Amino acid sequence: MTTTLALADNFGPDLVRGIGAILLYGVVGLLLMLVGFYAIDFTTPGKLSALVRQGLPNAVIVTASGILSMAFIIVVAIFNSASDLTEGLITSLVYGLLGIVVQVFAVRLLEWATRIDMRSAIEHEKLAPASFVVAAAHLALGLVVAVAIS
Repeated sequence: MTTTLALADNFGPDLVRGIGAILLYGVVGLLLMLVGFYAIDFTTPGKLSALVRQGLPNAVIVTASGILSMAFIIVVAIFNSASDLTEGLITSLVYGLLGIVVQVFAVRLLEWATRIDMRSAIEHEKLAPASFVVAAAHLALGLVVAVAIS
């Protein structure tokens, strides 16, 4: 008794298309994560990347929460993109960029409203309670923006 593995005629092309889509969405996601990181770095007092390399805990907390919040936005933008690959990539990119702008603006507005002195908080060598407030704001607003995209 022999068994044969029968694949649909379009299995190969569909597989290649799927692999291509994964790679393209991966590139879009990476690009958006880089833009998101630099947007956080640019709008936060001090040079976050340098402060993180120095191991300053508050800078690490704020940066990590900012990256996670950007990931929420980007994942939802990709998940809710159009089924057509080209349209999906474009909508992911546009929604992701808009989400990053809204996220950065909202966090900075919240920092202003709470009168948090971000420069002294992120440059402090010991954990500052204000960094947890900013981290929570990043995560919460990232979720809000992500859901708004959906």
